[in-house]
Amino acid sequence: MKAIIPVAGIGSRLRPHTHTQPKSLVPVAGNTILGHIIDRLTAAGLTEFVFVVGYLGDKVVSYVRRHYPDLKATFVLQEPREGLGHALWLARDTFRHDPDGVLILLGDTIVDVDLPALLATPGTVLAVKEVKTPSLFGLVETGPGGRVRKVVEKPTIPKSNFALVGLYKLADAGKLAEALEWLIASNVRTHGEYQLTDALMHLIEEGEEMTTAAVDNWFDCGRKDTLLEANARLLNRPEFLEPRDYSEFVGTVIIPPVSIGPGCRIENSIIGPNVAIGDKTIVEHTIISNSIIGSYSELRSAVMHDCIVGSDASFRGLNHSLNIGDNTEIDYS
Repeated sequence: MKAIIPVAGIGSRLRPHTHTQPKSLVPVAGNTILGHIIDRLTAAGLTEFVFVVGYLGDKVVSYVRRHYPDLKATFVLQEPREGLGHALWLARDTFRHDPDGVLILLGDTIVDVDLPALLATPGTVLAVKEVKTPSLFGLVETGPGGRVRKVVEKPTIPKSNFALVGLYKLADAGKLAEALEWLIASNVRTHGEYQLTDALMHLIEEGEEMTTAAVDNWFDCGRKDTLLEANARLLNRPEFLEPRDYSEFVGTVIIPPVSIGPGCRIENSIIGPNVAIGDKTIVEHTIISNSIIGSYSELRSAVMHDCIVGSDASFRGLNHSLNIGDNTEIDYS
């Protein structure tokens, strides 16, 4: 089965980080968003990938070829960007003849799901999770026997609270390609774009049977808060909680879980919990918690929490020399 990963979006909700790099290459938990996705799919046995690139797409191509040289990767350019349905329509000739179907996973989405079990499930499967604000998502409505009755993109009046999480296994790649061609030829747009949900609904109306699979966790990493949440959840896995020797960091307290890249210099600081620091970063006299720090950055004399700092960034906090008498209160908050 071939994996299709759309990574063409601008990522405006993650600015300023996406001014210089595509959203899928933003760091999280010692890797990039895209790196986590590829690692999970290859661990499940997938070896052929199609990446639909657009904004800063050359960086995605360079990243994949540098970090995954053995991957069978094809790149398709989406320009202009007119929605997920449009992205997959552009890539249709790369998968339409695949007899084993196709797996689609959005390039800014990390999901916790039993991928081998999902891949082994017969027929078409849509991954879903129950949400509190269903009007913000594409939704699935099911009928008797758990079969999908309807899929709809961000409805004004939701009739379900099960959201599509951006992971789809389509059993018949040829029918999907035909549905995407119908979508474009008929100029069916929702919220101004060609949506995959409309193509899926067309397949349902044509008799395609679909079921759902619930995911344990779902992180739409396109916003600061969800990116930090994903970072914390991913760091709280066994490989990051194992005892490690941090004695190289002089005068420093490490509170797991953390991920610290090679070549970092950390002195007289407190790091953690839930902190990911990129390669060759310098940290001095700083307290950091629940944050993502890029590579080749410098942080000095700072107290930082719930922060995202890009690569090659520099921040120096305030240093104070105080002579404080009795009954004094100072608040810098």
